[in-house]
Amino acid sequence: MGGAVSAGEDNDDLIDNLKEAQYIRTDHVEQAFRAIDRGDYYLVGYRDNAYKDLAWKHGNIHLSAPCIYSEVMEALKLQQGLSFLNLGSGTGYLSTMVGLIIGPFGVNHGVELHRDVVDYAKEKLDDFIKNSDSFDKFEFCEPVFMVGNCLEISSDSHQYDRIYCGAGVQKDHENYMKILLKVGGILVMPIEDQLTQITRTGQCSWESKNILAVSFAPLVQQNRAEGSKPDAVELPPVTVRSLQDLSRIYIRRTLRDLTNQESPDNGLVQRAPQKRKRRRCRRRRINTYVFVGNQLIPQAVESEEDERIEEEQHKEEKEAQEKEEERDIGSIEILKAVNVLRDKIMTLPLPESLKAYLLHYREK
Repeated sequence: MGGAVSAGEDNDDLIDNLKEAQYIRTDHVEQAFRAIDRGDYYLVGYRDNAYKDLAWKHGNIHLSAPCIYSEVMEALKLQQGLSFLNLGSGTGYLSTMVGLIIGPFGVNHGVELHRDVVDYAKEKLDDFIKNSDSFDKFEFCEPVFMVGNCLEISSDSHQYDRIYCGAGVQKDHENYMKILLKVGGILVMPIEDQLTQITRTGQCSWESKNILAVSFAPLVQQNRAEGSKPDAVELPPVTVRSLQDLSRIYIRRTLRDLTNQESPDNGLVQRAPQKRKRRRCRRRRINTYVFVGNQLIPQAVESEEDERIEEEQHKEEKEAQEKEEERDIGSIEILKAVNVLRDKIMTLPLPESLKAYLLHYREK
């Protein structure tokens, strides 16, 4: 599934194409997509395909097409402080983007059938927190991933404001999914080959809207021996943040606000200028005619004027290429934005252990 937009050269280029095609329509969704590089969730050796609008699967690891994730993020209508449940959370790519929007006072849970995929998701999440400058530009709700079959969630589990299911849902499982949703909440899932947005308007009332025709692999139902009880999935508890954690959130928020006031442009992710594709002009030729036997056959012969034009064109292309390379180097320098929050924390007259805590023990 996918192929709705042109392939990009990098993550920003892909997002530009998704915006142009109106799959990404809101600023906060765009910022989340730009902050998380899709290529980081691919295995080494497969990254060349990361910026194509195509789904990717390797073993149990799977990523939906970018156009699908865009529609899902827009349909969820995410806000700060909401609770989110990702059924079939996979690599954690979507859950991490959601965490950037719902913020530190939200809830971000994921259930995934395969243990190796949960391990992969945790590895990618840890890499994002430790190494991505985007982490310091947002207030983040860290996802919690667990192994389990999302069709076996305990009946007394708490409900969520937003739910996404990343596998095809059969009609007889529709009500099961709806019960997990709070009143006023939104559920997005593929059902009967349609990506569907369902809003719970009351205790026993829902509104449905088809978003996009899709093709998803169906949910896997747990195989069990006759008469045996299913292994119920206990979702993580919703816990209150500690005073220490709350202090870190508010200190980082205050410092971020101060640095943004001092240097408003430093906190912005600057986009590199797009490369212009040079159009090649066809060389002009003079047609002459020669006799072969009794036939008159046209033959293209280069003139001195053609050679002159070709030399000028070659010179212009060489100069343009040199300018483009200079601009590319400048673009790289622009994109290496200073992590102003980190710099601010490092200048504070605090013990090194406290600085490390405020930085979430990040090394860069």
